[in-house]
Amino acid sequence: MVHLKIGGVPEHFNYPWYLTLKNKEYTKLQVNLRWKDFPGGTGDMCKALRNGDVDIAIVLTEGIIKDIIDGNPSKILQTYVESPLIWGIHVNAESHINTINDLKGKRIAISRYGSGSHLMAIVNAHNQGWNINELDFKIVKSLEGGIAALQNNEADYFLWEHFTTKPYVDQGIFKRIGNCPTPWPCFVIAVRNEILEKYPEQIKNILNIINSQNRKFKSISGIEDVLSKRYEQKIDDIQKWLSITEWNSGNPITADFISDVQNKLIEFNVIKAKKSANEFIKNVYI
Repeated sequence: MVHLKIGGVPEHFNYPWYLTLKNKEYTKLQVNLRWKDFPGGTGDMCKALRNGDVDIAIVLTEGIIKDIIDGNPSKILQTYVESPLIWGIHVNAESHINTINDLKGKRIAISRYGSGSHLMAIVNAHNQGWNINELDFKIVKSLEGGIAALQNNEADYFLWEHFTTKPYVDQGIFKRIGNCPTPWPCFVIAVRNEILEKYPEQIKNILNIINSQNRKFKSISGIEDVLSKRYEQKIDDIQKWLSITEWNSGNPITADFISDVQNKLIEFNVIKAKKSANEFIKNVYI
């Protein structure tokens, strides 16, 4: 039995993993795969990959590409979610801020440097034509930290996934003043190089299982009700989210994909120079 650790955000995107783990599909192939939630997001997962605290991570595209450039010893195997992530732009419900234009020069809550909330705040600033070098960040570690920072006037706005934060908007904790979609497919599957070298067949089998689940996920009878209850979302929000979300069912990562994302990250001043696609990707199906 091969023992492997996998991590991801505790959000509805990763429910296909929950189903395969619940059904012990990996155990049948002699893989003991253990899931760990990372409410802190991609910055936290990149650190865990570096430290060996997880072997596989379901991470945001922009975050892992930047971290591999910065020395993370991991490879991207494929996209996990093909569609963009919709980032809600939030302020405290009582804030006088009402438009994205009002955010210029304001303090930004981020979970960590290199996280999606950090990098997408830069993307949003670039989209508005602001000076990226003048952005003022406050590290808050998690969604809960972002809520507290806005409530305690320690930060002015906070970007987090639109549907995950929708209940907080409904409850009058957040006011959403806009959205910022990622200009690329949002989640990828990354694996530590050491694990890829030691267990290539096991990793291939894990991908085959999750890709099979992804192919049938949206057609599962009653899936809207299950997701609505598990993630405390209104049924119409879950239906809308499902309608715009597409999972990858087996296409490997390509050099063109990596090049295109790097080009955008350079444009956004997130990275300084491109690296060869071979430094980022591994095709386990070859």
